Amino acid sequence: MADPATLRLLSWLSPAFPTGGFAYSHGVEWAVESGDIKNGPTLQAWLETLLRHGTGRSDAIICRHAHRAANNPEALAALTELALAATPAAERRAETIHQGNAFRAAATPWPPHPPHEGDTPYAIAVGAMAGLHAIPESTATAALLHAFAANLISAAVRIIPLGQTTGLQVLAALEPTILEVAQSTETATLDDLGTATWRSDLAAMHHETQYTRLFRS
Repeated sequence: MADPATLRLLSWLSPAFPTGGFAYSHGVEWAVESGDIKNGPTLQAWLETLLRHGTGRSDAIICRHAHRAANNPEALAALTELALAATPAAERRAETIHQGNAFRAAATPWPPHPPHEGDTPYAIAVGAMAGLHAIPESTATAALLHAFAANLISAAVRIIPLGQTTGLQVLAALEPTILEVAQSTETATLDDLGTATWRSDLAAMHHETQYTRLFRS
């Protein structure tokens, strides 16, 4: 049988968990308007790049280190400073802070909680909680990556628009990439943080001045 920790992880990363993730597109909205994303294959290519070389990979590394530092407030504070410094745009910074803070507030019914105060990036909030609740590090990391991809697919389904079936096909096709990125970050250090997704970074910056917007990022 599944243990309570597994059920908690399923709850915390469920689309119904009130982190406000539905309000963010991580630049996908601008990418659709600019023509970078227009169907299932282009969406899949965009998300594969983010997972392998962008926010997905960075968040996986940050999640793992937060998991290991779950009982160390000084280490979590330093990790928070680094994670926020790595955000390429104001909306991207707000996205991770708002979701992280909302996650911490929503997770109140599940003590214990990480010993950290102030704004918390989302990957740190999830990783630290998983660490405190003895959820395996690799399981939490893979689940975080899956939730990241699923949320952006949900945004694309609404923006393009894209059929639900196509969205699910993209999510299924991304499973090998999610597992690969989760495994490849297992031995990554904080010196390995970094992205090479300039088009996504530009999308985050352009979205700030986009004339018509459905999402906050």
